Amino acid sequence: MERKMDMEKLRLLADSRQLRELREALSNLPAVDVAQFLGELKPETALLVYRTLPKEQASEVFSELDSDLQQVIIGSITDAELGEIMEDLYVDDAVDLLEELPANVVKRVLRSARPETRALINQFLQYPENSAGSLMTAEFTDLRAEMTVMQAIEHIRRTGEDRETIYTCYVIDSVRRLEGVVTVKDLLLAPDGMLVRDLMNRDVISVSTREDQEVAARLMNKYDYLSLPVVDDENRLVGIITVDDAMDVMQEEATEDIEVMGALHPSERPYLKTGVFALAKNRIGWLLVLMISGMLTGGILGKYEAAFASMPLLVTFIPMLTDTGGNAGSQSSTLIIRGLAVGEITGQDLPAVVWKELRVAVLVGVILSAVNFLRLIITYPGNEMVALTVALTMFFTVLMAKTIGGVLPLAARALHADPAIMASPLITTIVDALSLVIYFSIAQRLLPI
Repeated sequence: MERKMDMEKLRLLADSRQLRELREALSNLPAVDVAQFLGELKPETALLVYRTLPKEQASEVFSELDSDLQQVIIGSITDAELGEIMEDLYVDDAVDLLEELPANVVKRVLRSARPETRALINQFLQYPENSAGSLMTAEFTDLRAEMTVMQAIEHIRRTGEDRETIYTCYVIDSVRRLEGVVTVKDLLLAPDGMLVRDLMNRDVISVSTREDQEVAARLMNKYDYLSLPVVDDENRLVGIITVDDAMDVMQEEATEDIEVMGALHPSERPYLKTGVFALAKNRIGWLLVLMISGMLTGGILGKYEAAFASMPLLVTFIPMLTDTGGNAGSQSSTLIIRGLAVGEITGQDLPAVVWKELRVAVLVGVILSAVNFLRLIITYPGNEMVALTVALTMFFTVLMAKTIGGVLPLAARALHADPAIMASPLITTIVDALSLVIYFSIAQRLLPI
């Protein structure tokens, strides 16, 4: 509540152009909060407020702004000012910025940077999109194995200001091959004369520049790393991935999976900043696919039209059976998709998944079938065979739905597709059609239709 009131006060200062008071108030806020505040203002007001920020804070805030506001600022500042911003940005933030900007703006940004900065950025831009190389930063702390602890600490003091993180230091040889890792804590607690080679951990976990960024983020989460080294094909250290970037990747991947599971085309723009036509375009594709596939259910119902005519009571149980089947399948697919996303499940686990889902389905199916049988006996006395038909259908539907829900995401991964597409909407459509086939197949054998 207090933070909300602070934001309202800041907005009043901005609207009334009390820039000196606003500058003082913003100087006490984290860069991400200042960026959020600027994003809520009109572009011209946000630009005016941004220009009042101190130089060091302005560079930090710039890296946190969304791409639209960054373009506004770039279009209104001089090449010299733009060059200063680029020099103050960490390389990974600069690369992220350039990947979001139009080509003509990128040319101006690169033209404003120093030659060595431009060369480094161009090198990073050559890595495949969503790879560890495109995510890493070159501002890391490197040491030599022959250094003493005192020399290492002096080196960190001398170079640490320009590094994105100094908590984990990487030991490299004369050709930059990665030899080990040592933390600042280890250095501070060790005797001054001790050699780094006697202190470092030689068992270093790293990723290659072309490894998928999601794999890198998963490794950092598994081992609770603050940073992860990135090496080339010859095991030469070329950069590190920091925990803040890994968290961004995990958030992006989770958002994409949620959107795909909801039958949406993934979008990188925030909901409130996405146009109506863009939102419609992201949704219409899957809706068309599901609508057309849903016609299969209608075709099955039409095939058994005679059964409805001879026993209309059968129709009343269709929604319950299809809904239960869809929900059962969605439960299984959600767990498997999550397991694939965090690395708990792989394609080799297919037999184990099928066996486990079958056992779960039997337990759940028996309980649901028994409850339904008793309910129908009480509700519809004299229709014991109808109750048995519904109960058996319920059991086999749950068995089928949970098996399909467990297998399809693994099949998608085997085909190099996103397992998230095998989520609720698609699973429900498939299970609906199969549950109707099961229902009427059992009904034809047990009932006089």
